[in-house]
Amino acid sequence: VQLQASGGGLVQAGGSLSLSCAASGRTFSTYAMGWFRQAPGKEREFVAAISGDGGNTYYTDSVKGRFTISRRNARNTVYLQMNSLKPEDTAVYYCAASTQGTNRYERGYDYWGHGTQVTVSS
Repeated sequence: VQLQASGGGLVQAGGSLSLSCAASGRTFSTYAMGWFRQAPGKEREFVAAISGDGGNTYYTDSVKGRFTISRRNARNTVYLQMNSLKPEDTAVYYCAASTQGTNRYERGYDYWGHGTQVTVSS
């Protein structure tokens, strides 16, 4: 599986961005998908995950109520809608695919895309 994330950019605090991650292959619906982020000088951290059928979603506490993960299996794409952005959301955002089920651990994901930069100005 090859993953390509897009949609990052520069936004003011309080604004919104929508990230997309397009996957190659014919078995996209069999993968749980996740979004992670890495801020400068920090370790990569879990942001959100969604099950293969889209029926279950998980979020880290800091983004609950602000971010929404979704997917369209017919388009092999997973999305991350980010609202009410804060400067602390500034990071490189990565999408990842898991054959191990929906989870929040880096080691639980088998395929990773290149990141997309999100910068939130105060």
